[in-house]
Amino acid sequence: MEFELNIKPLATWLPHEATAIIAGPCSAETEEQLVATCLQLKNLKVSALRAGIWKPRTRPGNFEGHGEVALPWIQTVKQSVNLPFAIEVATPQHIELALKYGVDILWIGARTTVNPFNVQDLADALRGIDVPVMIKNPVNPDLALWIGAIERIHKAGITKIAAIHRGFSSLQESKYRNPPTWQIPLELKRIFPHLPLLCDPSHITGERTLVQRVAQKALDLNYDGLMIETHITPDKAWSDAKQQVTPQALAEMIESFQIRRQSTDDAEFNNQLEHIRKKIDEVDREIIEILANRMALVEQIGEYKRENNISIFQIERWNEIFRTRPQWAEKMGLSKDLIQEIYKLIHVESIRKQTEVMNRVDAD
Repeated sequence: MEFELNIKPLATWLPHEATAIIAGPCSAETEEQLVATCLQLKNLKVSALRAGIWKPRTRPGNFEGHGEVALPWIQTVKQSVNLPFAIEVATPQHIELALKYGVDILWIGARTTVNPFNVQDLADALRGIDVPVMIKNPVNPDLALWIGAIERIHKAGITKIAAIHRGFSSLQESKYRNPPTWQIPLELKRIFPHLPLLCDPSHITGERTLVQRVAQKALDLNYDGLMIETHITPDKAWSDAKQQVTPQALAEMIESFQIRRQSTDDAEFNNQLEHIRKKIDEVDREIIEILANRMALVEQIGEYKRENNISIFQIERWNEIFRTRPQWAEKMGLSKDLIQEIYKLIHVESIRKQTEVMNRVDAD
């Protein structure tokens, strides 16, 4: 069940120019490291600073943050750098301590978002407090969990909310640490068009050489901002060393970003765009008609199998389709991966249709 979010625009609590950029080290390792990194970020086009104080790690034994010990370091930074500071919180106690030491922005991490009980504990602790909260997507690709976390925080009275897309876990091999699975955050934006959406290319890629490419794609998709892990000496970082960039690299990245306009008043462009879109509408209608014809044939096959007592799933036939259709697509200049994904969905619907035919006849 969807409901309207009454949230304040990002610019009211995170002032920025073309795009909001939150930068800083993965972890606050020492006061010297944190201050030195943030001082180098001071004169960049950065909207806020970030650092991990409590670091939820996959396995014990790795650096898990200094906790409250590091919070006074943030106060030291803020005396020198006039920028808001953001940290991750995972428990009500984290929230209490963060606010005690003047942290400006909180975010809920992917390992917390995945658990509604944890999110509700945080929501209860936030009730009556006016603080911005950013909510990362859950580790697993589950849009409902992400929406649920956002709704829980919103119901607690928080109106300064943003979502952070940091990629999702996957069993498939990928060049990314956490594949972006772009359709999930874009669907979130469709459901909540006024919800600010930021991208965390550092956690998506896990590799600093890929950060700029993913960040630019997010900007091309009209994201509202970026969170980029930045360290004064990233190769020596105590956590996530490979994905952090230097302040200088971040500065070059920011200068290279292409910010796309969402619309234009150019009448010729708009007319041509509308013309092409109408053609797309016509093709889409043809595609749907063809799919309807295909499913009608699938029903005929279901009836024929029933009459001859043949099972629905035929592995040889499915292997043939899954092998040949991507080959046909490649010859036409289409992505094999795209066609494979489409035919997986078609196959699921085909099985459902044939099962429906079997059940309908049996009921009769």
